[in-house]
Amino acid sequence: MKKIPSFLTLILVLLAIFWGFKTSMPTYKSDIDNPINSFSTDRALEHVKAISTKPHGVGFPAHREVRNYIVSELEKMGLETYVQEGYTAGDWANLSKAVNILARIKGAEEGKALLLLSHYDSSPHSSLGASDAGSGVATILEGIRAFLATNPTPKNDIIILISDAEELGLNGADLFVKKHPWAKDVGLVLNFEARGSGGPSYMLIETNGGNSTLIEEFTKANPKYPVANSLVYSIYKMLPNDTDLTVFREDGDIEGLNFAFIDDHYDYHTVRDSYERLDKKTLAHQGSYLMPLLNHFSNADLTILKSEADYIYFNVPFFGLVSYPFSWIWPMFALGVVLFIILLVLGFKKGVLHLKEILQGFLPLLIALVLTGLIGYYSWSVLKWLYPQYQDILHGFTYNGYTYIMAFVLLTVAICFWSYQKFKKISTPNILVAPIFIWLVLCGAMAFYLKGASFFIVPTIALLASFLVVINQKEPNPYLLVFLALPALWIYTPFIKMFPVGLGLKMMVAATLLTTLTFFLLLPLFSFYKKKSRLAILCFLLFIGFMISAHFNSGFSEKNAKPTSLLYTLNADTKTAKWATYEKQISAWTSQYIGDDKEDPKNLSSNTISSKYGTGFTYTSNAPIKDILPPTVEKTWDTIIGNKRLLEICITPNRDVNRLEIFTRDSISNARVNNTELPDEFMAHRRRGKLVTHYITNNTPTELSLTIPTDSNLELTLYEASNDLLNNSLFTVPERPIDNIPMPFVLNDAILVTKTVKFE
Repeated sequence: MKKIPSFLTLILVLLAIFWGFKTSMPTYKSDIDNPINSFSTDRALEHVKAISTKPHGVGFPAHREVRNYIVSELEKMGLETYVQEGYTAGDWANLSKAVNILARIKGAEEGKALLLLSHYDSSPHSSLGASDAGSGVATILEGIRAFLATNPTPKNDIIILISDAEELGLNGADLFVKKHPWAKDVGLVLNFEARGSGGPSYMLIETNGGNSTLIEEFTKANPKYPVANSLVYSIYKMLPNDTDLTVFREDGDIEGLNFAFIDDHYDYHTVRDSYERLDKKTLAHQGSYLMPLLNHFSNADLTILKSEADYIYFNVPFFGLVSYPFSWIWPMFALGVVLFIILLVLGFKKGVLHLKEILQGFLPLLIALVLTGLIGYYSWSVLKWLYPQYQDILHGFTYNGYTYIMAFVLLTVAICFWSYQKFKKISTPNILVAPIFIWLVLCGAMAFYLKGASFFIVPTIALLASFLVVINQKEPNPYLLVFLALPALWIYTPFIKMFPVGLGLKMMVAATLLTTLTFFLLLPLFSFYKKKSRLAILCFLLFIGFMISAHFNSGFSEKNAKPTSLLYTLNADTKTAKWATYEKQISAWTSQYIGDDKEDPKNLSSNTISSKYGTGFTYTSNAPIKDILPPTVEKTWDTIIGNKRLLEICITPNRDVNRLEIFTRDSISNARVNNTELPDEFMAHRRRGKLVTHYITNNTPTELSLTIPTDSNLELTLYEASNDLLNNSLFTVPERPIDNIPMPFVLNDAILVTKTVKFE
């Protein structure tokens, strides 16, 4: 290729990548003056602002304030609201008293109802919950307001469920599905969630059967910016990250669609999940889903959504959501294999393919895959070694995480260009055989083991088309090769960013390997570039530049604050006290209490309050004894029936508390807590001896009904916590500096009292 086409085609490749990201979600512009019958992002933002002024987890004062606000807003629309209240422990033995908010719009016909779902509780203890899930609540409130403004009478009933205690164990959804009479009426659920504070909202399906009818109906609704693919759906099903919608599927066999965004993951569950940091384009994206889906499904037949068949689906610019049946997987793969064989025969017949050069073509491919795979795999470990402070970002996505993704993508491209420059004497047709072979092997493996990813065959067929072009033309049209590269660019580049953002930088290896594999798909174009070594050097220099930028942004600031933690722990049995922290790199604020005398947490780390990532205390220091009353434990009933001993125990707090966790290593065949039976599956596989976690509202006592063997004694270890360390009159802990925030996912800013009780 001449210099100008090489330059222009590279620019076109970059523009295509930009366009793929740009068109995945709507732009934002002020729309407060939108007609009353249309969705307004600005009006939805007003709800977000009202909901996210304070942390509002279950048991926190603002929890009731947020509930009252939502009820008030629904009543302003003329809707009759209800609350459903009751104890539930979900599947994880996380007991709480959930208070769900409900309303119902009556449809013109009898049949299944459409349910709109989000949750109003924020994550304990400090999250403001603007995105998770204030954005979902706001989307529903504004969407319903706009829908009612047109005064339609939908065919189907529309149920609005703003659930409670989702963050504790999907408790509100569990309460509704198992105990509310409306649950049997639901035919489809639209759930709005968040795991960050920006980026495109991904559509994820929840179904016990096939997804084909759901995909067909979703396509008929025609949302303008669909972001969805069956690979993410397949991966989602394998991960433990459940949402309220999971309860509807598992316990109610009810179909549903999730809409959730994950960018800016560093805000997830923190005090920085705020109105100011919520991406307005993201909220607009949620609204762009809700309105067409609400209009469509409120009038669709919701009794025919179940299906035995599955669809492959993915989104690309201009075409929106592309889908086809699973039954096409093997024929499309066979088509790819047959085309490959035909093109090999054609290439050998024309004398442009040579076995020796084909075999040599595997060398740059393997070199690139091995190097980029190793770099991606060890990158997070090296970064944590260079910057130990990253260890305290528990979800593993740093504030400068996007810079690292860009840096390692550039390093990967540099390695690929360098590797293929070393074998530049191999002609383009011969150099393409190895990538096509590798991609066909991958597509075959996907067809067997990860069917949701079988749309990977589409860019592979485009690669085969490029292979046909270069076999037949010594100097193919470079712009045609760019066109044939578009499926690879538009399908794979979002994944390159998504995996390390959503799953943490430990998944950088997914980004580097996928970048390498995508580079292979662009080889019909890149192999004609004469100055691959210069591009390799340029990409490497850019990698250095991004790493320098990441270095200068590796510290903490007011905008990007360090997660810090501090607890006061009192052992009521030994009358000893400790300061404790989850920090691995002690902050200046925490070092006021965890200083040079810090020590291993010892017994505190063996049984302790649960945390999302299994995080345990890192250090403790001696602390003064404070006059903090432990809970009162009373045995109210003790009897033997046959070979079983039945115990009833009441645990009453003597101070304002938020949480009680109970451990025992003793055998318990049955357990009820506050008249709520703990799940059999949980009881059969209790981890670390955990019996129950009770998230307490209004200092309610914890009442246990336990069944143990007749000849057994019982020993319970209690961990009672209150999130009031910074404002308790017994302590003078100063407020955090502006470049610190409470560490999420762990108990924090808490006074923790431990106590062991025995029943012989």
